[in-house]
Amino acid sequence: CHSYHIESTVVNNTGQAIDRLEIEYPSASFGSNHMDPGQTLHYRIQLLGQGSLKVHYFTGLGHQVETTIEGPELHELQQGTLQITLQPNGKADFLPQLNP
Repeated sequence: CHSYHIESTVVNNTGQAIDRLEIEYPSASFGSNHMDPGQTLHYRIQLLGQGSLKVHYFTGLGHQVETTIEGPELHELQQGTLQITLQPNGKADFLPQLNP
């Protein structure tokens, strides 16, 4: 029996701290309450179903600004790696290296 999974890495390259990071993927989510600039988060994803990946987080000093970014489409039985680099101004770079 083979367990399919994706090794994910999230890098905060926004230049500021972020709060309430949530990465949604088909059937589940993961995240962190707080990430400092330059901080990295690793998580192993196991997909059930298919759908797009979504990134949500809050930034701001004194007032919270929510950012939502839509990422790549993911499918059950994919495996490999996925790097998500959070960039300034509510942008993100996604580097999926997935099979099939």
